[in-house]
Amino acid sequence: MKFDAARGAILPARLREKPVSFFEFWPGWLFYFPIVAQWIALGLRHGDMSLPTAANPCITGGGLCGESKTSILDQVDEAARPWLVPYTSLVTGRTSRNDLAEAERVLDRAGIGFPLVAKPDIGCNGTGVRLIESRARLGEYLEAFPRDCGVMLQEFAPEEGEAGIFYVREPGAATGRITSITFKHAPYVIGDGRSTLRQLVLADPRAGRVPHLYLPRLADRLGQVPARGERVRLVFVGNHCKGSVFENATHEATPALTAAIERIARALPEFHFGRLDVRFASLARLRRGEGFRVIEINGAGSEATHVWDPATTLREAWRAQFFHYGAAFRIAAANRARGHRSTGLRALFRLWRMQRRLMAAYPPND
Repeated sequence: MKFDAARGAILPARLREKPVSFFEFWPGWLFYFPIVAQWIALGLRHGDMSLPTAANPCITGGGLCGESKTSILDQVDEAARPWLVPYTSLVTGRTSRNDLAEAERVLDRAGIGFPLVAKPDIGCNGTGVRLIESRARLGEYLEAFPRDCGVMLQEFAPEEGEAGIFYVREPGAATGRITSITFKHAPYVIGDGRSTLRQLVLADPRAGRVPHLYLPRLADRLGQVPARGERVRLVFVGNHCKGSVFENATHEATPALTAAIERIARALPEFHFGRLDVRFASLARLRRGEGFRVIEINGAGSEATHVWDPATTLREAWRAQFFHYGAAFRIAAANRARGHRSTGLRALFRLWRMQRRLMAAYPPND
């Protein structure tokens, strides 16, 4: 991956040549059907369909669903906290009257200014995440947020590079390993001075194949005509289902980077399985295990997102999924033998239902 100071990350040629894989935007039920079958088989073998919730015993539900983002980051010990992008949080009131004042108070205490990133404390797939440039925009966001719910406010990380790094460590093992790295690219279209933004999106080799990911979010700008050479970013959130482009970079797992990720993972109690989402400015420094900061740490509900590289075959994607979910059951079984308990299927269902209800109420992404 190359970087340009003015343009940020530039898509590799192979991603421009093959912008979409044939299964990349299948319905979820179709792609995940064999993975669900594997989950059921493993659950029956181990006698517990919710067993992966014991993979990370100190995270609610093991991080499978319903966990608080801030509660995970809060567990990182002091020595490793410089690796984290600064954050704070608040709980919205029964009315929105005092939310903005409370947000300003916690932001001032954390030393976080604008721009910042606001996101639900419980959620997934980038739902409800927004870049907030001003006090007025923060007020609008909080006004639209559901009541009595946690909001995470995080310093905006300006580094152009974003990566998801998957970490796995067997209980009792001296060290873990990186099993997946994904570089996340923000899609852009470039103005020609004649075409509207809608026309540019529809003419783009990738965006034109999945316009439903971009057009609703850009609805109030679709009639604008970007100037010749003007780059228009189509999505802010680094999530595949929201339209970001993913590149398999697992080969970048150098010993130095692995050692750095190991230090961060070990800074959380009993963390064995999950993905660290990071921002970085230099690929060379990332390879050396330096110059990156952690945005989020996700648990058992994480995905090895390199499978969404358009060049990944369906067989490779399913093999990666089988490996990771198999590892989640294996790690959780070892933790169960050490005395840790899973949530149980009923409690897991309650967490899932709560998360789904919240996600349906969050403000839309920009």
